[in-house]
Amino acid sequence: MGKIGIGLNLEAVRTSHKSFEWGMEFTAKCGYEYVEPMVHLGRELLSEARYFHSVSMLDDPFRIRDCAEKHGLKLSGLSTHCPLAKPEISVEYLKQAARFAKECGAPVLNTDEGAKPDWTTKAEDFVLIRYTLMEAAKVASRRGIKIGLEQHQQYSLKPDMFDELVNLVDMPDTIGVNFDTGNSYLGNNDPIEWLERVKTRLVHVHAKDISFSQSDSERGKVMGTPVGCACGKGVIDWEKVVAILKSIPQDIVMSVECGTLDDAQDSIDYLRKLI
Repeated sequence: MGKIGIGLNLEAVRTSHKSFEWGMEFTAKCGYEYVEPMVHLGRELLSEARYFHSVSMLDDPFRIRDCAEKHGLKLSGLSTHCPLAKPEISVEYLKQAARFAKECGAPVLNTDEGAKPDWTTKAEDFVLIRYTLMEAAKVASRRGIKIGLEQHQQYSLKPDMFDELVNLVDMPDTIGVNFDTGNSYLGNNDPIEWLERVKTRLVHVHAKDISFSQSDSERGKVMGTPVGCACGKGVIDWEKVVAILKSIPQDIVMSVECGTLDDAQDSIDYLRKLI
């Protein structure tokens, strides 16, 4: 049986307009063991001014590694979401992310298929996505970095089609599943049944709860959501989630995706009692 860790996706500090370093310190003060930073290419005004949590991959990756070590945190992965059906964007982004992850010490790149071009068919998109994933996986695999595909957009919110995506590239040791509990629910699926279905391919979990009000207004109507409510205050059956994660041999981090600082603290207080 593998170990279950609890981490925080730094999206929790996004609306607080704080820096990456502030977010890392906050994560540690809440008591999290793991953290999932976000990275981007090039330069971005708000992050350069230290009003946003994302880190440029033009920076030294030791910026992330050293900050994590300073606060006693471990990296569960990097948030590297990009439109996989647009290889002109995503191929170089994910290849650089794999190199960056190796140096900063992150074992997983979390991504999803993203928004598709408005003129392509499904068949064309799957060729483009396969090309992107193959190019990224060839770089990631040599460095021992895994790619976690998440349910978030038009092709990944139904189990059968998500299986197609995960298996487009025959590299199961590199390409796996970053299961998002909240997105799978919003897609009008049973997240527990779906998690059971993909548990052998898990490399990471986004622990996202969905409030009852959001469930009533959006379930079956959206393709995912950026963040959820505090774990334990919504519709997800966390006892069953934890039971499945305890049944598998690989170590898994539950990376909390919530929208506020209070949600982040409430989530770890709740999940600790279960785990």
